[in-house]
Amino acid sequence: MTSHSGSKLSVIAAIAGNLIIALIKFAAAAVTGSSAMISEGIHSVVDTGNGGLVLLGMKRAQQPADESHPFGYGKSLYFWTHIVAVSIFGIGGGMSVYEGLSHIVSVTPDTEMGDPTVAFLVLGISFLVEAGSFSVAMKQFLQAKGEMSSLQYIHESKDPSLYTVVLEDSAALLGLIFAFLGLFFGHILRNPYLDGLASVAIGLLLMSVAGVLASRSMGLLLGEGVNPAELADIRRRVELDPAVRRAGDILTMYMGPTDLLVNMGVCFVEGTTAEQMHDSIGRIEADLRRAYPEINRVYIEAESLPTGQIGKK
Repeated sequence: MTSHSGSKLSVIAAIAGNLIIALIKFAAAAVTGSSAMISEGIHSVVDTGNGGLVLLGMKRAQQPADESHPFGYGKSLYFWTHIVAVSIFGIGGGMSVYEGLSHIVSVTPDTEMGDPTVAFLVLGISFLVEAGSFSVAMKQFLQAKGEMSSLQYIHESKDPSLYTVVLEDSAALLGLIFAFLGLFFGHILRNPYLDGLASVAIGLLLMSVAGVLASRSMGLLLGEGVNPAELADIRRRVELDPAVRRAGDILTMYMGPTDLLVNMGVCFVEGTTAEQMHDSIGRIEADLRRAYPEINRVYIEAESLPTGQIGKK
């Protein structure tokens, strides 16, 4: 998993790039009157604000636990990531689709199209800036996912800050391509409707990204635990302790990207004294924390053996 500082660097780079690009795009939209350029400007403004929300979530998540939040504020990042998904869907995607449809309804086949030179220049500059931001985020992303596929990492990662930036930057680069194609073919074919269609395509793209982020953030907010392989490994480690006969239910939940809660029942070997149980619990906690540094809380409850199993191995 990537470090928190690596994720923060990616987010800051994305914010800076999107802010610059937004100003340039709106200036170009004012000159050319392009619907796709307006959608791209909206897209960049939304991405800038979303980067700020992710940073806010990261900062809030680092607050220490207190009386009102005894398990800490780790899920703040999940909450703000969900707000980002809603923002991308409603503001970025919704407004882009609306802008595109409005353009399509308002133009006619005889509508004069402005000189696209400025728009093409802005799209080129924007692509270079977005590519720079994307390369920073992608470097951190590749390091974090290791040998996992990108989809597997997004599905299993408990830190949404990094892949949120990667998905947003990917959508931004594709959006620029859509805008370029809409303008280029619109002027080549003298078809002003293509500019509006490009805006609609950008909106649908943003909605798709929002859907992925909303799905992941919802799962994290509802309390995801470790994956089946990790759960099996935790059980194996517990049952390797000489004082343990078997592990009962093992419940896990991520309270934040680096804050894992583990709660379990343990059946100890018959005749185990209270002191031996205490030592066993200490060994189990130490072993689990070595294997899983994100574990901050381990709660172990001694369980009674079911009737008929007392004395059996």
